[in-house]
Amino acid sequence: MSQIDTFEAMLAKGQDSEMLRYTLGNAYFAEEKFAQAVSHLQKAVALKPDYSAAWRVLGRALAGDDQLVEAKAAFDQGEVVALENGDKQAAKEINVFRKRVLKALGE
Repeated sequence: MSQIDTFEAMLAKGQDSEMLRYTLGNAYFAEEKFAQAVSHLQKAVALKPDYSAAWRVLGRALAGDDQLVEAKAAFDQGEVVALENGDKQAAKEINVFRKRVLKALGE
């Protein structure tokens, strides 16, 4: 049973949480299954709007899925959240990815 299968089984049993959704989304992202990653990461930030790590991976998954405008919005929100949490490193990382999306958008 793969890591994704294990997490999906936990989710099917009703063990839903922002951490499970983040971990599952991150696992899908690592396998470049961006649409599945986006779905779980969107749920993670819905469950915990101040989850800066989830915002960062959500933006990257959206960019990987060629949803650049949505990726920019996720990075914008993620940077705000990271700064509000005092997580300067996450804010820096998010800003690096945001700049790549802006370049791809021609901004």
